[in-house]
Amino acid sequence: MRFKIMLGAALLAISTWAGAANEELIIGRFSAGDLNEWQSKAFQGETRYRLMEQDGRRALFADSQGAASGLYREIQVDLNRTPWLNWSWRVDKVLNGVDERSKAGDDYPARVYVVASGGAAFWKTRSLIYVWSSNQAVGATWNNAFTGNARMMALRSGMKDAGGWVSEKRNIRADFRQLFGEDLHQIDAVALMTDTDNSGQSAAAWYGDIYFTAR
Repeated sequence: MRFKIMLGAALLAISTWAGAANEELIIGRFSAGDLNEWQSKAFQGETRYRLMEQDGRRALFADSQGAASGLYREIQVDLNRTPWLNWSWRVDKVLNGVDERSKAGDDYPARVYVVASGGAAFWKTRSLIYVWSSNQAVGATWNNAFTGNARMMALRSGMKDAGGWVSEKRNIRADFRQLFGEDLHQIDAVALMTDTDNSGQSAAAWYGDIYFTAR
């Protein structure tokens, strides 16, 4: 009897661990045509976002003509449980002659934000922004040209991976620790933006499903 109890407890522990390891939190299920809970935010003009087919898969398409607006979803994510952010994206061309570290060149064919809210102390809100850079080296990081509370990280650069889908997987806690020196336990929003308002150029990008996982 005691052996059965011990075996049952062990199996329950294994099942619980496996469930935690496989935990997944969907942020954007664009492949299912779902834009529920996503809101728009315009800064200069309107980037056009719409669901469409690309390479046989449904995704979120963004088209910017000298404009800057994004889509965001407010959702609290416990990074102790699901610290890994997963997504795919596609860019067919990048921008010409922009200095992405300056205000005049702060444009990107594709960006993915994770935001930690400062609450009532809004000036403490921090943003980690993953970008498909036009010219910065992969792995480069820098402060956003408009605010010191946003840090940029180039995951793709130039035309090397353009013209096809690429997948990303980032440990948000580790990246926040690297760029902000902070052990973050929760984020409060995820956002996407394709923007060309500062350079006056045009850009297009596709975003696949976005989700958090435990590992």
